[in-house]
Amino acid sequence: MKKLVVAAFMAILFAASCKNNNELSISGKVDNPGELKKILLYEADSLVDSAFLNEDSKFKFRRVAPESNFYTLVVGEKNFLVIGKNGEEIELNTNYADTTNAYTISGSEESKKVQDINNIQTDFGKIYQRLQSEYAEKVDADPAKKDSIFNAIMPEFQANLDKYSETVFKFVQENKDNLAAFYAAGTIDQNKYELELIKYAEEIRSKFPNNKAVQTFVEKMAGLKLVSVGQPAPDFVLNNPDGVPVKLSEYKGKYVLLDFWASWCAPCREENPNIVKQHKAFAAKGFDVFGVSLDDDKGDWVRAINSDNLRWNHVSDLKRWDSKVAALYKVDAIPASFMIDREGKIVAKNLRGADLEKFLSETLK
Repeated sequence: MKKLVVAAFMAILFAASCKNNNELSISGKVDNPGELKKILLYEADSLVDSAFLNEDSKFKFRRVAPESNFYTLVVGEKNFLVIGKNGEEIELNTNYADTTNAYTISGSEESKKVQDINNIQTDFGKIYQRLQSEYAEKVDADPAKKDSIFNAIMPEFQANLDKYSETVFKFVQENKDNLAAFYAAGTIDQNKYELELIKYAEEIRSKFPNNKAVQTFVEKMAGLKLVSVGQPAPDFVLNNPDGVPVKLSEYKGKYVLLDFWASWCAPCREENPNIVKQHKAFAAKGFDVFGVSLDDDKGDWVRAINSDNLRWNHVSDLKRWDSKVAALYKVDAIPASFMIDREGKIVAKNLRGADLEKFLSETLK
């Protein structure tokens, strides 16, 4: 018995000694490759290598990776993300004819965790696809009821999205020490989990100091923190259509919705009637709106203001995405809005539709 134990120990020791701890190995097999001949390998977002499938439909890559990093295997029209570092021997096997993109992987715990996230995405994605199909079928059957069908199905869609973010964020909290959590964090609804993602970025700053993707995320979250809920709203001054400068700080003492929009933004224009409605309902209770346009044509801007009956102050530097105020507030998509309280503090972000009315009803009683 003792000899068997020693033999087993020596076998494990020999296997470990065969590994090259100075390089990363990524290999695998593609069943039913069809016309597929070559596999591409990306490190982060850069193409770094390619390999032809051999007669057994196998491939292999070797890389020097002192620290864990993201690698993407491009197998024809399919992509497989793995995480690897020196000393690991990752093996990925897949069937190219399988439309579900299923695969098996070994040799890297972080890569297995990426697969876990992919499986979660697949499960929630099936619900999303079902809801999409139901919506399309009902609209095809009765196009006149398109809006009511949308309103009926939207709560389930939002619940699915919320549950997905909740599930993935739990995974992030449990795996803060690896890059799989960072990959997962990038799929969460940033609007809803902004403060949590800002905290997460602060926690991983020193854990992955040389990972470009991580540090870019960390810098972005650090900038976003300056205009997150709970922070004082940065003051600014811009001209209105008549060339008169208006300051945000002039609204001290009121609740003000700082609204980033543009005449060319369809979702912005669709939300405008709701903002008009809430402005009329709550203006007497100390609510106002301050519009910042990302237009570049004064005529279009003014016509949209008049057409949508937007009876509040509007400013713009007419520079579209080069707007200094958009940069100040880290706005990279519109519509975007910031609810600012009487003391000038940001208390909510991106309140639209029923959420805006709910906030005002509960706050301005």
